[in-house]
Amino acid sequence: MEQKEILEGLRVYKKRFSKQYGILDIGVFGSVARGDYDNESDVDIVVRLQKQDLFLLAGLKYDLEETFHRSIDIVAYRDTMNPFLKKRIDREAVYV
Repeated sequence: MEQKEILEGLRVYKKRFSKQYGILDIGVFGSVARGDYDNESDVDIVVRLQKQDLFLLAGLKYDLEETFHRSIDIVAYRDTMNPFLKKRIDREAVYV
């Protein structure tokens, strides 16, 4: 699956499920954003939600894994997150 296909899939997913999950922003970071991933790589997703809720995040992860048929690592973007991870996301993230 190409980066372009992943981003388009996220665009469609956001339009369809943004109200259900309260998605404000969603994108990729890590190997997919850098373009150096392969078929064995997971997809690193960053999401900003209206309401921080662990159960919503778990549901979102499950749905995205079903959608992309790949392992998904998902991170909720927030002000109080790990500063090193936040800096990496700020530098690499590609949002849809």
